[in-house]
Amino acid sequence: MNPTLFVSVDGPKGTGKTTLLEAITQVLRADNKKVIRLCERKSDPYRAETMALVNTFARNPSHDLELTICQRFAESRAWISSHVLTQQAVGSIILIDRWYPSDAAFRRTVPFAEILQLNLDRNVRVPDLHVGVVTAPEISWARAATRSRGLGSTVMHHQAEHVACTEAFERAIEDQGWVLCRNDGAIETATQQVVSEINGVLRGMT
Repeated sequence: MNPTLFVSVDGPKGTGKTTLLEAITQVLRADNKKVIRLCERKSDPYRAETMALVNTFARNPSHDLELTICQRFAESRAWISSHVLTQQAVGSIILIDRWYPSDAAFRRTVPFAEILQLNLDRNVRVPDLHVGVVTAPEISWARAATRSRGLGSTVMHHQAEHVACTEAFERAIEDQGWVLCRNDGAIETATQQVVSEINGVLRGMT
């Protein structure tokens, strides 16, 4: 039997990750594939305590507190890796909304390479396919502004921060060899690209 395929979709605010995940899910299920949709935020049993620290950090930022937050998120992902991902049906495609390169990681003083190592040291599962979704920052900023919840960020409030986040994401995608998905245009184009990447990985697993 084929193992599960773990696919992470990450990107800055307003790049259309959730809409893209919904479209990918529909296409894959129409092709009779078993798809499991997960969200890191909803799967984390320690989320409330960690977010309390994030709120403290937003008011009084410090390197030590930031490192503590990054460590807690890594420990949560380790828990999800061993208690949630391992319980999914064999042969399923697990799509998760965000994994270790959350946008907050790129706006802080702890380098992403260090954040990544925190996760690897704790045996956080590495995605079989990691998709970085980006748009031109002015597009994603405008998209976020039209949502009822706005940007929905605890620690980012200005467009300049969003631009820096987008640039950092693109550097990480290139450095880590993740799949770059530009979602500036039609959602069908981005969906087709990611579904093609997923099918390519599946063929390599058989």
